[in-house]
Amino acid sequence: MTTTLPPVASATPASIPDPIRAGLQRGWKVMGGPHGSAPAQITCDVAIIGSGAGAGITAEMLSRAGLDVVIIEEGPLKSSTDFRQLEAEAYPSLYQESAARKTADKAINILQGRSVGGSTTVNWTSSFRTPPSTLAHWAEHFGLKEFGEASMAPWFAQAEARLNISDWLTAPNENNELLRTGAKKLGIEASSIRRNVKGCWNLGSCGLGCPTNAKQSMLVTTLPTALDAGARLLVQTRAMTLEVRNNHVEAVLVAPMQADGNPATSGGTRIVARHVVVAGGAINSPGLMLRSKLPDPHQRLGVRTFLHPVVMSAAVFDQTVAGWQGAPQTIYSDHFLHTQPVDGPIGYKLEAPPMHPVIFASSLVGFGTQQAALLKQFPNTHTLLALLRDGFHPEAPGGQVRLRGDGTPELDYPLTPFVMEGARRALLSMAELQFAAGAREVFPVHEQAGSQRTWAQAKATIQALPMKPHLTKVVSAHVMGGCGMAADASQGVVRPDGVHWQIDNLSVHDGSIFPTSIGANPQLSIYGLVNRLSHGLVTALGAKPLALAG
Repeated sequence: MTTTLPPVASATPASIPDPIRAGLQRGWKVMGGPHGSAPAQITCDVAIIGSGAGAGITAEMLSRAGLDVVIIEEGPLKSSTDFRQLEAEAYPSLYQESAARKTADKAINILQGRSVGGSTTVNWTSSFRTPPSTLAHWAEHFGLKEFGEASMAPWFAQAEARLNISDWLTAPNENNELLRTGAKKLGIEASSIRRNVKGCWNLGSCGLGCPTNAKQSMLVTTLPTALDAGARLLVQTRAMTLEVRNNHVEAVLVAPMQADGNPATSGGTRIVARHVVVAGGAINSPGLMLRSKLPDPHQRLGVRTFLHPVVMSAAVFDQTVAGWQGAPQTIYSDHFLHTQPVDGPIGYKLEAPPMHPVIFASSLVGFGTQQAALLKQFPNTHTLLALLRDGFHPEAPGGQVRLRGDGTPELDYPLTPFVMEGARRALLSMAELQFAAGAREVFPVHEQAGSQRTWAQAKATIQALPMKPHLTKVVSAHVMGGCGMAADASQGVVRPDGVHWQIDNLSVHDGSIFPTSIGANPQLSIYGLVNRLSHGLVTALGAKPLALAG
């Protein structure tokens, strides 16, 4: 069968204003990489390590309050002019380990950002408030009673207004419409996903950097505001260790990096700050603290790191799906989260991911002629993913961040039988939904699954599969935990105000403070929670709190 591909809309960067280049021309204080070397020592009020969701919110709040802020980012500064919708360029320059970061046993591939804006520069814009059931679990099991649904609502609302998080009113692309169609035929819920975009061109290349600046990432919102307010930004600069004495951070030692993520041959800066905020993301934030040998009397640092382990199901339809274009994720189903308690059998959220050739090929199973046959059907291929909600049951305790011999962090994440039983149920649910939507062929993404022509055949096959690591394809784009928040020092690394239990001038402001996974795409959970923590930190540092810029 020959399929004619529809034309793909493309941005024309020359005609689109680039706010990053404009800011640099206005005199933003940026150092590192092509922007010149940083001096041997810097002093400031607050050093923020990272530039993603938590760091961006914190930098804006503190800078607008009049505090002297330095932002430290190990990745490069890229902008819309650089985003050409090409996977070969985006993955090496915008992702940790060229989008090939893996768990210690190589059983799970992890997508994490590594550029200014962090993962917000490359995520798919899906925006959910922290589910009430998750907040209730935190209150019951971790003493976080002040973080209930009602008390968090104004902080979420403020972040939503700041970042233009709203309903997506454009019709879903075919990839997402098929999720809604199958769910409707099965009689299960399917709802729309809110997105943080403004003037979106509906290109579908969100994961490669937004070439039109429509995505309201930290790159084009909070970080420019902070820089306009006088903040300094160090790029291609890695925080190596925290100098700690008498339970106080005396300095942050940073080193220059090459654009590809390898260390530069020489140089380094000592940053002396009144307060330090670690916001490098789960894996990197625990890694920095482990390298710094911070006190950890209850052995909480680096443990309970969560992934929302993801399993996938591909399906071939008669019509063109063209999953590479249109808003990436606009429809979801929480039916399989709501049908059991949070601490029961592992639940999962269903979504339809965008598909681009490299990421599609690298996510397939098989090789040679088998994979070539699947790639020929790429235009007609639909994909579902299931986000497994880990962290709520003793048999889904997440993983542990450890250090390699060279001091870089890695995540050891065992795929327990409890988690893999959930993965089997998820593969069954996705296959049934895809056949209900009209699929002519379903490919559960498992090395031994093969092609399934009917729901009955798929059900029998999936029920007989050995659900083991490496045979079952597992990926993740959500890393949480490792520096958990708790009301008691024996349960967490940080207090409810985000300050480290043992270090008096150190806070953590990213997804690593979540005591469990979220059970939803985490960016809005980080925005809302860090909005609240930053407001408190401004007060603690003696400045006047300000709302996020609108």
